[in-house]
Amino acid sequence: MDDASLAVGARVRALRQERGLSLTALADAAGIGKGSLSELENGGRNPTLATLYAIASPLGVPLGALLDFREGARVDGDGVETTLLHTEHGDGRTSEVYLLRVAAGVTRRSGPHSTWVVEQLVVLEGTCEVAHGDPGEEVVVTLGPGGTTRLPGDVPHRYTALGPDDVRAIDVIVTPW
Repeated sequence: MDDASLAVGARVRALRQERGLSLTALADAAGIGKGSLSELENGGRNPTLATLYAIASPLGVPLGALLDFREGARVDGDGVETTLLHTEHGDGRTSEVYLLRVAAGVTRRSGPHSTWVVEQLVVLEGTCEVAHGDPGEEVVVTLGPGGTTRLPGDVPHRYTALGPDDVRAIDVIVTPW
């Protein structure tokens, strides 16, 4: 167990309890196992980005809330790494700025975040395919270095690192909160 895992676990537990949710209720809503959630809350499991997003949505909080908005907090797994660079709170919304790395050939799929979430991606290195929307109705764009796109985060979306190089990008996520 490391300090970061303990801190994330404690934050998830506190948010779950503030909302009056049982371990079973949150696990079911997040689509993860009760044992996995218990291990995460106790700091015995390093959370992946996919797991944290799955938990954040039913708790009604932005991803950064699970990281206690600690700048420099990093989450990785399955060829994707994200580091929280900065957070702004105000006017009923939270804006989070992340450095995102997607390994060559990897696709990062994300289910819908909370309603009205918006993401903006700016590619720094590599070539990235970005898609959002329901299957069969996806809007797809391909971005190289300097390319940018804005997408609704409250629908399924994905990032795929095309070609031989990792994609490095800035991901700005704005959440009503």
